[in-house]
Amino acid sequence: MSEQDRKLMIVEDDPGLLSQLRWCFEGYDVCTAEDREAAVAELRRHEPAVVLQDLGLPPKPDGVEEGLLTLSKILQLSPSTKVIVVTGHGDQENALRAVALGAYDFYQKPVDTDTLKLIVERAFSISELEAENRRLQDVTSDSPLDGIVAASEGMLAVCRMIEKVAPTDVTTLLLGESGTGKELLARALHNLSPRKDKGFVAINCAAIPENLLESELFGHEKGAFTGAHKTTPGKVEVAEGGTLFLDEIGDMPMPLQAKMLRFLQERVIERVGGRQEISVDVRVVCATNQNPEGLIKEGAFREDLYYRVSEITINIPPYREREEGRLILARTLLQKYCKKQGRALNGFSDDAVKAIETYSWPGNVRELENKIKGAVIMADGKLVTAADLGLEAGDGEPESLNLREVRQYAESKAIRVALTRSYGNISKAAELLGITRPTLYDLMNKYGLSAEAYSKRSVANAD
Repeated sequence: MSEQDRKLMIVEDDPGLLSQLRWCFEGYDVCTAEDREAAVAELRRHEPAVVLQDLGLPPKPDGVEEGLLTLSKILQLSPSTKVIVVTGHGDQENALRAVALGAYDFYQKPVDTDTLKLIVERAFSISELEAENRRLQDVTSDSPLDGIVAASEGMLAVCRMIEKVAPTDVTTLLLGESGTGKELLARALHNLSPRKDKGFVAINCAAIPENLLESELFGHEKGAFTGAHKTTPGKVEVAEGGTLFLDEIGDMPMPLQAKMLRFLQERVIERVGGRQEISVDVRVVCATNQNPEGLIKEGAFREDLYYRVSEITINIPPYREREEGRLILARTLLQKYCKKQGRALNGFSDDAVKAIETYSWPGNVRELENKIKGAVIMADGKLVTAADLGLEAGDGEPESLNLREVRQYAESKAIRVALTRSYGNISKAAELLGITRPTLYDLMNKYGLSAEAYSKRSVANAD
């Protein structure tokens, strides 16, 4: 976006200063106002992304109360607008009052146009970044499967297979690492099938003790074993007419595999302690995070059962391999948990994006979901940082030996640390870094960093 496309509103009652500011920002799409009423009217008419506002406004230009009321009204009407307040020399107290009300930043007179242009440019950059984050969060997934975000080629291919297989009754095997969403895809198979109005019954073969698993699956008759006080149907019967999901079938004990094979071949079961065959009509979907062929070679899984459960096999790519869709899924989950927790977060900071894209994610989508859930609760600012995700400790550090890349990484990391220690105070952060405020603003713009994400105001808002 060019400067001429950027809408900037200047609220200033001093004709001389207003003329100076107009000249300073002549490349922008500028509208002006002299008081609160005119500012509200211009805000509604032009919807500027950034507002540069003097705190001393009529009818009491020597005070700040009217300016603070104007600031509050602007943010009430347009919460995403970046308002930069201009205060008198040394008036830090009122500047901080404005920041506490929601002002993006402040600048003290006398006006240094070069510095002020950097502040305004940075405000536009952050505004555009937040707008893009909101746009991406609102993008509807290309997947027609409810609850599944498929933005990578690998996941789109999986979804296309799910759509083709769902109307049939073929036994389907889902292969994927832990946390890749196998049960979610199994539910999608069920919801897209003619059996969607019947039950979806899931059982984790690895979570139930071996001596109880047969009873859980096939049920038992009264008196079949100690504690069997009544006849109880198993999961297979409960799923009648619907879908039975056998998660972690690779962990099923060998003695039970023979009975499972007979059930899949003949669609009949016998309860533990019973002699009567019971016919059942269920769709079977299985899943495992193990290599079935390896299990067969080890003698831990029957080869004939494997061929029976894998009439159709669907391989689910791990999260780390969904490069083009990784950030979209993260943003979708962020939006989901912001809604659940009642938080208004604008997206991920630059370091968070980098960490998401470079971290190995051994726990896959489940790990991502847990980290984002925690970050939504813990985030102090409007942007979720790498620290909020628990990924700041070098997780996103580049392995490149290219000196330029290494220097850039070290530079951006030092700036983040300084902003963290100073709670987003530009002057203090610049002092810690041994550079000037304009230089710091320039570097923050370079790396897409926002002082707002580190501010005390953000901490207060989180409380």
